[in-house]
Amino acid sequence: MPAAVELRHISKSYDQDAVLEDFNLTVPRGEFVTMIGSSGCGKTTVLKMINGLIEPDGGEILLDGESVRGKDMTKLRRNIGYAIQGSVLFPHMTVEENISYVPSLLNKKDRKKTKQAVDKWMDIVGLSPDLKERYPDELSGGQQQRVGIARALAASPELLLMDEPFGAVDEITRGQLQDELRRIYEKTGITVLFVTHDISEALKLGTKVLVMDAGEIIQYDTPEMILEHPASPFVERLIEKERGVQKKMDEERIHHPVILSQL
Repeated sequence: MPAAVELRHISKSYDQDAVLEDFNLTVPRGEFVTMIGSSGCGKTTVLKMINGLIEPDGGEILLDGESVRGKDMTKLRRNIGYAIQGSVLFPHMTVEENISYVPSLLNKKDRKKTKQAVDKWMDIVGLSPDLKERYPDELSGGQQQRVGIARALAASPELLLMDEPFGAVDEITRGQLQDELRRIYEKTGITVLFVTHDISEALKLGTKVLVMDAGEIIQYDTPEMILEHPASPFVERLIEKERGVQKKMDEERIHHPVILSQL
């Protein structure tokens, strides 16, 4: 079975500054790959190239074993879910219209099927049906992110790309969205590539964690192996940060058990 995504010998530069050089990555079908690394290391560039928003200077990108070179990227994108940080919803469209945007393009003659997709994904991401007719500026930040996730999944894509989708919401909402996304992944078996700057989030969500620095893959392994066998000092620092966060959380549970139990 071909990999869901494969990048072969990819290179990319901006203003003669190389971001990626001879970059190689294989993502098997059904994996949830979280991508973490230093700012400017190329994480978002990788995601945008897979989605056809940026063209590599060299190398080849394959989806399900087929090169995207020469393909109609607009059509390809309709089969790829894409969600990014903050509200990127169409402000002049209702929640229902936002979620149904891609399905309505794919099923122009089957409005019933499109409506069913909207209802299904609103329920899955925890959005009340009475929100259908609201506009994005009438929603909370968490609700907007849920609409964004529902829109990315409404066409039932086999590949979901996410670029720090929860970075603009509060910690409690972020935790809820993480749990929802993990549940959706386990239910659908979709392949996910998820960029984050939060090592805790990367370890919590990913079946595989991809650690990048300066355009290179430093380690690509399961969360357990990343934690137990960090491959470099850079990965070790990330793990120490995670352990520090966990220690602080444990201390807060001890000192404020009533408050935390109410959350």
